[in-house]
Amino acid sequence: MGFTEDISRLSEQVRKRADQVVGEEATKMALIVPFLSALGYDVYDPSEVMPEYVADFATRRAGQFEKVDYALAINGTKVMLVEAKARGQKAEAHDGQLSKYFNALVTTKVAIVTNGIEYRFFTDLRDKNVMDKEPFFTFSILEFESKDIDNLKFFHRDNFDVAAIASHAGEMVYVKGMTQLVDNLLRSPSDEFIRFLVSELRTSAPRYEFEGKINTRVIEKFKPIVKKSIQGSLLSLMTSSLSREMAQPEEIEVEAEVEEDEKQQENLESKIVTTAEEIEAFEKIQAITKTSKNYNFEIKYKDTTSYLGINLGKTTWWFLRLYLSSQKKSIITRLTVNEVKSLAPNIEVQEVTASLGDAASKVTISSVSDIDKLASLILRCYEVEAAKHQVVLSNVIRMEKSA
Repeated sequence: MGFTEDISRLSEQVRKRADQVVGEEATKMALIVPFLSALGYDVYDPSEVMPEYVADFATRRAGQFEKVDYALAINGTKVMLVEAKARGQKAEAHDGQLSKYFNALVTTKVAIVTNGIEYRFFTDLRDKNVMDKEPFFTFSILEFESKDIDNLKFFHRDNFDVAAIASHAGEMVYVKGMTQLVDNLLRSPSDEFIRFLVSELRTSAPRYEFEGKINTRVIEKFKPIVKKSIQGSLLSLMTSSLSREMAQPEEIEVEAEVEEDEKQQENLESKIVTTAEEIEAFEKIQAITKTSKNYNFEIKYKDTTSYLGINLGKTTWWFLRLYLSSQKKSIITRLTVNEVKSLAPNIEVQEVTASLGDAASKVTISSVSDIDKLASLILRCYEVEAAKHQVVLSNVIRMEKSA
């Protein structure tokens, strides 16, 4: 079952049981825990989903240590915090407890406040390591669209990547703000917007030239004209297959922002520690790929907070992702479940619940030593990915020789 189906099924369950859920504890067990499970977290593993989490820096209040309802960890690294409210209450953080934890836990870049129905996602877009006051994404389990599911996938355990979430969160905030601005301007053009259009019209089309300044009288004259023009333009766009024209939006890059993102990524990567177990796994995979008679790509690894990616020299050319936490170990492949089962008949295999862009499956292992038993599968994964890029590299080499 795919991720969209998981969330849709959970939505129906919540719709049926919500009225019977009373109080915060019932909300946690009946609504929030199933949601965390749908995001791929093992709610029965206390090292991954930590209820009533108390940090070392926690202070006492009214005789008790301050705590957050849940801390979520991937491979021992805390990545998300969750504050629960009872169903019926607003999903708002009032006492500053959540933000205090967020600000102190450097590896935690996502905080969620939820009443089991609405999930509000926070990060630190305004000031680094300081939780924003406003959420960058709000998800309702009872009312959502396909784009909401696409956004939610970023927080799935199998997809969780701090840098990707930070970049996506910033984009979501700007797109939301710009959309509201454009919507307001189109519905009720401001005087400044009308002044700008009239000025552009006079500059770009001399036949519309008129004497005098663009004063209040001119703006009032053009106000109904601008409104009619907007309506006509929107109608024209809708009837001329707007979706095809906008299918490939241009990438807008601001050099300073790109440099800042790269610095942030470097800082995050410097805090990631590649374990001896991960190195051992990589070396085993490296030895297996060298037995290939068809390809000789030099494989590399990319360590993240949630997984160790094995690739052909570029991170997008990955063919395996290793999840080697202390209790749960698995390997994500780009092969279908049926093909994996044919290559590893005695190994537990399941479909990945979050979309990774193409066919994907999860192989459960008990230890790194199981990699030796999966030599045929690993070699197949390597050669399938290598075949995609061999032609490209061959053409590049041919062009270099002829130059």
